[in-house]
Amino acid sequence: MMKRLNYANAAPQALELLYQQERYFHHQFSSSKTMSITIWELVKLRVSQINQCAFCIDMHSKDALKYGEKAERIFGLNAWRDMPIYSTAEGIALGWAEQLTAGLGVSDEEYQQVLDCFGPQAMTDLTIAINAINSWNRIVKVFKPEVGNYQPK
Repeated sequence: MMKRLNYANAAPQALELLYQQERYFHHQFSSSKTMSITIWELVKLRVSQINQCAFCIDMHSKDALKYGEKAERIFGLNAWRDMPIYSTAEGIALGWAEQLTAGLGVSDEEYQQVLDCFGPQAMTDLTIAINAINSWNRIVKVFKPEVGNYQPK
């Protein structure tokens, strides 16, 4: 496989914008009453599964475990709809993530369900966070950093 450039070194200011976004979400979801770090990690992991981003799947699995997620919930994430181990809020967030990642339109009913569950601030944050992980997945799939070396901080 061809060695690809280190994108963080090639455009550090551009990457800093994405890192700032991640810090914002971490702060927001750490203090939110409706969203949580673990839901955010499940969303990032599910989007990365859909996008088949190996590096991000590895990273977000490790991060989810670090934040206290159970291995069985990580293993079952691909079939979350058929597993009773996810909360209603988690299901709503995962469904929203799948909907937005697929680029499908959003019905008024789907929109209202997410709004009712999370409220205006967390719904907006979640929507932008889903956009962010899709962006990260696309960047990583181009530059292909080595999978398996990520260690949670």
